[in-house]
Amino acid sequence: MRVVSAFQKLSVLAVLGACAAAGAQVPARQGHQAGPPILVPTEEMLAQFPAVTGFQLSPDAKHLLAIESRGDQRTVVVWKTDDLAAKPNVIGSRNMRIERASFLKNDRLAVTLSQPFDARLTEVTKTFINKLMVTDLEGKNWAEPLEANNTRSDIGRRVAALQVPTVKSRLLADPDHVIVESDGLGLDRDLFRYNVRTGTAQRVMRLGEDDLTVRVDGKGVPYTKSRGGNDSKGLFVAIEIRNPETGQWEEHFRSYVKDRDEVEIVGTTPKAGIYILRSNVGREFTALFEYDAKARKILSTLFEHRYFDATGVRVLSKPDEADSTDFSGFSYQGLHGNEVQWVDATAEAVIKGVAQSLGLQQEPVSLVDPAGGQRADVRMFVGASVSIVDFRPGAVPTYLLRVSGLNYPTEHYLLRGQQLRLLGREFPQVDRRALGTSSLVYYKARDGLNVPALLTVPNKQLCGAGPYAAVVHPHGGPWSRDTMDYDRSGWVPLMVSRCQVVLQPQFRGSTGWGRTLWKAGDAEWGQKMQDDKDDGAAWLVKEGLADAKRIGIFGFSYGGYAAMAAAVRGAAPFKCAVSGAGVSDIERIWARFYTNPFFRERQEPTVRGLSPLRQADQLKIPLMIYHGDRDQTAPLVQSELFANKARAANQPVQYHVLRDYGHGPAWTRETIARQLKLISDYFAKGCGGAGL
Repeated sequence: MRVVSAFQKLSVLAVLGACAAAGAQVPARQGHQAGPPILVPTEEMLAQFPAVTGFQLSPDAKHLLAIESRGDQRTVVVWKTDDLAAKPNVIGSRNMRIERASFLKNDRLAVTLSQPFDARLTEVTKTFINKLMVTDLEGKNWAEPLEANNTRSDIGRRVAALQVPTVKSRLLADPDHVIVESDGLGLDRDLFRYNVRTGTAQRVMRLGEDDLTVRVDGKGVPYTKSRGGNDSKGLFVAIEIRNPETGQWEEHFRSYVKDRDEVEIVGTTPKAGIYILRSNVGREFTALFEYDAKARKILSTLFEHRYFDATGVRVLSKPDEADSTDFSGFSYQGLHGNEVQWVDATAEAVIKGVAQSLGLQQEPVSLVDPAGGQRADVRMFVGASVSIVDFRPGAVPTYLLRVSGLNYPTEHYLLRGQQLRLLGREFPQVDRRALGTSSLVYYKARDGLNVPALLTVPNKQLCGAGPYAAVVHPHGGPWSRDTMDYDRSGWVPLMVSRCQVVLQPQFRGSTGWGRTLWKAGDAEWGQKMQDDKDDGAAWLVKEGLADAKRIGIFGFSYGGYAAMAAAVRGAAPFKCAVSGAGVSDIERIWARFYTNPFFRERQEPTVRGLSPLRQADQLKIPLMIYHGDRDQTAPLVQSELFANKARAANQPVQYHVLRDYGHGPAWTRETIARQLKLISDYFAKGCGGAGL
């Protein structure tokens, strides 16, 4: 156990990070007001794991936990809330890396661990393995929920060893039990009532082969589930509700996969038979409704947002379940991810008070509906978002808060009564001034579609006035989106601190911006979807932000595909491209999912268009490719085939394989730093010569 409190250590790190010799100190440019030298973060700084993250309060608010990183090692740190200066409990792991931790009970934790793993079943597959374990607050006793049965066959035991149960409910009123769902790898996919003290489990419900998801209430009783099926109209997802009088499951909604309707029951209410329904049927954006199961009708609209999809409800006093109509707020997919529109005046006052104390200012921001072009001006805090992570009522109300932005590395705070305390900074070594400024913008695509984008402009004190070198940075997915929270991957901080404008286009095919933008990407891979990236580059030039001769494109996963597509398309606005874990052969990648009927009917028909591999021997601009050897989402062969074909034709391509890297967060800081160094060096020195 460590002698120095993590809070004491963090305050020291914050000071050291501001004057670290490893970072390049850049004085103010001539003609600008002088100030303390700006610390330009090195690749190694940006590659650090969060110093401290994942804060959570115990159900009784007597303890507080977080994940602390030192080098490549992570530990769970547990403090007494009323004595944060005292030495905490520190829980580590020798063989596996701790990824997440949470309170199951006041004195029991759920800890998720991972490590590289070579799966030797019919063939060797390089991947990662995850484990869910239960332990006490000292980390002395460990147990694996639903441990694999040792009487299975050899292959059966190896498959069962990979299973990772999911906690469905903490059953806060029960001191001993939680509800756990097995994942079906080595066991049947069932619900169990698991005793966190004895390790015994009792089956609550056996799920059928066609069952997809299930929800349980605060007492551990399953009340709704989804089921897949097929009828004359095609594949569907049925939403079933358990009749409390008969105990039978009854179908209430049926939506067809090809229509991409989203329907689900997301919570209960104290009113018998009244549920919270989330649906986008016949709508541009998903909304929340009150649904009467007995009458089979929608009673009222609880919440709808004109520009973003609703996701659920927040009940501050009961963080595990939505079982009260006295909702504290409604969650939606906002600019900073899962945001909340608070109806609780106290919660809203807390957020405004914390934002004020941190010097965050509200300014008008324009929101535009890509479908109809309707516009609304709203006031938002600029630079960062303040969110309530956790709350416990009582004589001294206790809030956990998180502050984060593209230019504001994430910070965590504890508010007890009127006392606000900084718990920790995730990246104390990063100088915020080097990260420029970010905003939401919209630009017109060539066919008139309004394309949302996140724009990050370098600090003029560091980089002078524009126009600058620029990077168009499309996200992965493509059925995904970017948010304005701090980019933990380090990509956006890396590029903007190197004096490059970064544009993150929410191109057609992106989700979270309405049904029209989402479906506009169907069968447009490398075509209209790619035009949106080109049009974003042209907009940067038109706005005077970018030098037309110094624009690159970089993306990962689908973004890596977009970089490859840019490299083979003619008349591109880019000087060079960087592809991380990209897809080069769209037929090959989706052949992996043809055995899944839902993927086949829901998304496979939308993946049509340009396959970069076919033109890998005819690059129009230089390209750098990197890929992880443990990537099982976009397998390494996708980059390998493209690079080999381009090299055979003497095309300007670089190719790098990163060891022990999957499709996302790297196993070590060294791997992250190498990835960032490859990107930084290529845009600085490569890119066909002399960099961007």
